[in-house]
Amino acid sequence: MSEVIEPKRHAIVQAATQLFLTHNYRSVSMDKIAAAAPVSKATLYNHFTSKNELFAAVVGELCTSLLQTLTLSEDDDVEHSLQKIAASFVELLYSADGLAMYRLVVAESHEFPELGQLIYDNGARLALIQLETYLQQLQNSGCFYIPDTRFAADAFFSLLKGDLHFRCLLGIQAAPTEAEKTALCESAITFYLRGILHAAQS
Repeated sequence: MSEVIEPKRHAIVQAATQLFLTHNYRSVSMDKIAAAAPVSKATLYNHFTSKNELFAAVVGELCTSLLQTLTLSEDDDVEHSLQKIAASFVELLYSADGLAMYRLVVAESHEFPELGQLIYDNGARLALIQLETYLQQLQNSGCFYIPDTRFAADAFFSLLKGDLHFRCLLGIQAAPTEAEKTALCESAITFYLRGILHAAQS
C-alpha cells in the first residue's frame, strides 16, 4: 500500500513547492495543488489536512538533506563532520528554492505569522538542536571547550550566512558558485575550529 501512496505524496509536495515559489502562499489553493499534482482532492486531503500542513511538508522536504547530514557521532572526525554540515547548509541556503522560500515567508509573514513559525520549526530550529547536540558531545569528550553549545551552534551557521546571504536575498549578488561555496565553508570551519580548539588548550 505504501508503495502506491508515497509517490502520490511526493508528487503533491513537488507540485505545492513549485506553486508556492512561483506565486505566493495566499493565491495558491488546495484545488490548484491537487490539479497540478495531479491527484484527486480526496487524495490530497488524505495526505494533508490543510495548506499549512502541506507548506510545512514543503519546508521539511527542502531541509531533509541538511537534517540527515546533522546525524553525527562524537566518533566522527570533527573537521570532516563540520565540512559535511557546512556543505549541506550552504547548498540549501543559497539554492534557488532556498532563497525563494526565504523571500516567500518574509513577504507573507505579516499576514500569516504562522508561516514563519512553520519554517523555523521544520528547518532552523531542528538544525540548531541537532548541531547543539553534536557540540555537546564534543564538549563532553574533553577535547573541546564549548560551554554554551546553543550559542556555538548558532555562531557556526551565522558564519556561513552573514552579509553574503543578505545580498543574495536582495538580488544584488548572484548566488555563489561551487568554488565560492567551498571557499566559504573552508574559511568558516578554519575560523570556527581555531576558536574552540584554542579555548580547550588554554
